[in-house]
Amino acid sequence: MLIIDDHVLFAESIELSLTMEGYDVRRVPAASTTPAQVLAAVSRYQPRVVLLDLDLGPLGDGVRLINPIARNGANVVVLTASTDRSRWGDCIRQGARKAIPKTQPLNEILSVVRKICQGLPVMDAAEREELIGLWSEHRKAEQDIRDRLDRLTPREREVLGQLVAGHQVREIARSSVVSEATVRTQVKAILAKLEVSSQLAAVGLARQVGWSPPSEQGAL
Repeated sequence: MLIIDDHVLFAESIELSLTMEGYDVRRVPAASTTPAQVLAAVSRYQPRVVLLDLDLGPLGDGVRLINPIARNGANVVVLTASTDRSRWGDCIRQGARKAIPKTQPLNEILSVVRKICQGLPVMDAAEREELIGLWSEHRKAEQDIRDRLDRLTPREREVLGQLVAGHQVREIARSSVVSEATVRTQVKAILAKLEVSSQLAAVGLARQVGWSPPSEQGAL
């Protein structure tokens, strides 16, 4: 069994509990490991179960590790502080057997491990379909936002990028050598195309999908 988690205290608690139940448990120090080293450890130890966190600090997003680990023959159980069920759906879609919030009682986590080791199911078809459906809806919503962002002109993207960076209309006007009225007109056009009513909402949409202006536009 392999534990991949950057929260040392949590990982040690799980390791101790599983060891007391007779499992051979190893931990991968996520904070000082690369994705390639994680996959090499999976290949070397050939664990039946991998307990994987999603937010792995310097190692990044654990979701991208699920598919290669599962293809290596391991049963991936996601243990996460995230309560985003659409994200859980992405985990299941990638090949995880189960996604469990870290707020669940320890006995419930251990129960899932036992069932997998006994060859028993840990998720029914209805729950699986619900989670993947939530992921699909989330993906469509994000694509809709990206489509709206694609409507912006190069200048509007530049202005939005500066708003995302925290700059005010006055600063944007001064750096662009245009009037504040001109920038406000550009901001109004941005809000209309993004179908929002405030600069804050526009910035929120951009951040939600990880949008950033083209690099050649430069910074303020």
